[in-house]
Amino acid sequence: MKPVLAVIDLQNVFADPVSEWFTPRFAEVVAPIRRLVTAFGDDVVFTRFVAPARPEGAWKQYYERWPFALQPPDAPLYQVVGAFQPTSTVDATTFGKWTPRMATRVGGAGLVLAGVSTDCCVLSTALAAADAGVAVTVVSDACAGSDDESHAKALDVMRLYGPLVQLATTEEVLG
Repeated sequence: MKPVLAVIDLQNVFADPVSEWFTPRFAEVVAPIRRLVTAFGDDVVFTRFVAPARPEGAWKQYYERWPFALQPPDAPLYQVVGAFQPTSTVDATTFGKWTPRMATRVGGAGLVLAGVSTDCCVLSTALAAADAGVAVTVVSDACAGSDDESHAKALDVMRLYGPLVQLATTEEVLG
């Protein structure tokens, strides 16, 4: 069964340099992700991080720190960047995007991850999917972290989860 590509949170809130959640190398991962999306065809899922209508538990403190993010899912900051026009997205109010909907979409196939940020939503998704028994490949040069050091550390952590989580470059995945 062919693996599914999940493009994690390629949203305006992480692309915009004036955003408090700007991911510095965001623009650099757009081209490799475009190549992956083209190669995977119909086997692509885009995800979005969105704020809950009413934060609960520890999320209350999180949104006290980031009040700008308490916007509805249709707010411009939560839209996938204009370079991509997904027909639907898997939305989650959590960092990890391994939701029941994502699990249904992936089925018994493997999961290939690209997107932002490596040290938050990509990491959270990879580990949850691996725990569920899914073979995960993280495309290291098609992910961007909150900074270079955090990106590298997150990749190092995910390497520890081999063979459940593997790292590969765009060229290796497409080769």
